[in-house]
Amino acid sequence: MNERKIIVTKASGNKAVYSAEQLRKSLHKSGAEDDTINFILHSIEPQLYDEIPTKKIYRIAYAMLKKTSKQQASKYKLKAAIFELGPSGYPFELFIAEILKHKGYKVQTGKIIYGKCVKHEVDVIAEKEDKHFIIECKFHQSAGIICDVKVPLYIHARFNDIENQEHHQTADSEKKYHQGWVVTNTRFSSDAVKYGVCAGLHLLGWDYPHKASLKDQIDEAGLYPITCLHTLTRIEKQQILDKQIVLCKDLINQESVLLKIGINQQQRSVIINEAKKLCDGNIPN
Repeated sequence: MNERKIIVTKASGNKAVYSAEQLRKSLHKSGAEDDTINFILHSIEPQLYDEIPTKKIYRIAYAMLKKTSKQQASKYKLKAAIFELGPSGYPFELFIAEILKHKGYKVQTGKIIYGKCVKHEVDVIAEKEDKHFIIECKFHQSAGIICDVKVPLYIHARFNDIENQEHHQTADSEKKYHQGWVVTNTRFSSDAVKYGVCAGLHLLGWDYPHKASLKDQIDEAGLYPITCLHTLTRIEKQQILDKQIVLCKDLINQESVLLKIGINQQQRSVIINEAKKLCDGNIPN
């Protein structure tokens, strides 16, 4: 395909040259076959114009992929589906906790921990091999919002206060916390990464670190949120999230929640079938 040099506008407002190869890679990660990808790329090219929003390119590709395979379209929609875990951000904390549990961590959410100076409500506490980690989840509802350096600065200060805690009469007073984490569904600024690495924090973002990013871990584990499902309305998704069911695999194992929110048997079967296809064998017995 002969690419025209088209300037696109990213969610951040930055400009870049349109890359068909980058779009190809994102479609390939969804599981789309080469013939489908080539057809989509060929169909999109005449619709491009200077400064077209990347969000619009995504919508066009998504609509075309959905006609071919809802399962592949759901995986392609993953980033947008994560944004639907708002607006409070609490479902995102539960989602991160589930990913950590899948990786062998023991987790707690929303716990109060005393520091030397003040007490802190921590989004997620994770424990593995006698090491404890304090995790702050920064949820954003727009791809254009990044985690700047103020976030790791703040988390590092909280971690230091907790690490230097005096012995309060709590169950946590004997614990040593080994590292602070910052997890976000968007991207980190270069200064945020530089400071986080220098301060010894663990950073996990949508595309960071390379080959071990949040997106990579979701795809690898097959832990897709229920917001990926086409067969649920936005209201139904929120009702399910309100019951603290975040993952498709948990919805499959707790199908009765669909009955509780008023979904009939025929539609329940359609929803569960889509969830099973999306999980693609990653459902525990």
